[in-house]
Amino acid sequence: MGRHIRVRGAVVAAALLLAVAGCSGPTAPAAPDAKPSASGPKPPAGAEAAAGDALPGMVDAAVARTQLAALKVAPAGTMAGYSRDKFTHWTQQGNKCDTREVILERDGTGVTRDAECRAVSGTWKSLYDGVVVTDAAKMDIDHMVPLAEGWRSGAAGWDAAKRKAFANDLTNPQLLAVTAASNRSKGDQSPDLWQPPEKSSWCQYGRAWTTVKSAYGLTVTEPEKKMLTTMLDTCAS
Repeated sequence: MGRHIRVRGAVVAAALLLAVAGCSGPTAPAAPDAKPSASGPKPPAGAEAAAGDALPGMVDAAVARTQLAALKVAPAGTMAGYSRDKFTHWTQQGNKCDTREVILERDGTGVTRDAECRAVSGTWKSLYDGVVVTDAAKMDIDHMVPLAEGWRSGAAGWDAAKRKAFANDLTNPQLLAVTAASNRSKGDQSPDLWQPPEKSSWCQYGRAWTTVKSAYGLTVTEPEKKMLTTMLDTCAS
């Protein structure tokens, strides 16, 4: 009887070892079209974007107005201590693709990539100026709320992880591909100081800027809030 028990125990032990080995085997590589993981705070639940929106995480004009009303109004903060290096970007998103390449693929049509995930062909229409581009090198990835503007309105007090999320946010309408010329023209200016020359984009721009500031708890100045109201007033509803 004792020998039968030992044999039975050996069989059970062997089965357990096989099960553990199976669970700890190598993980299958991600599929080539695997989606990058989202980063940053999630948009408000139940908010619906309007047809034709170029950015993820958009809310409609009514929600954006509610968000804007809730934002704290305060003077712009100091730039003391600011450095772009404090906002780590661009981060790797999988399959050799960094955040820039993910946005170029998302915002373009007919985009093809090389073995290193660099966009080698495609077509992009810049939201800010309406210009159509077929050379990825002429496109910049803009931070809707610029890093420096984020610093002036609250990010100076964040830790490195939150700044990194802000600079690489694929969930909220914080990143978009635009012409290098329009991005350089905008710089780090807030809406009261710079508006997209393509006025038909003002509704999207105002909703996106407001949503990002709301998601990250950033402040707005009085002139900034006034101009955002003007932009939201261009929305159809």
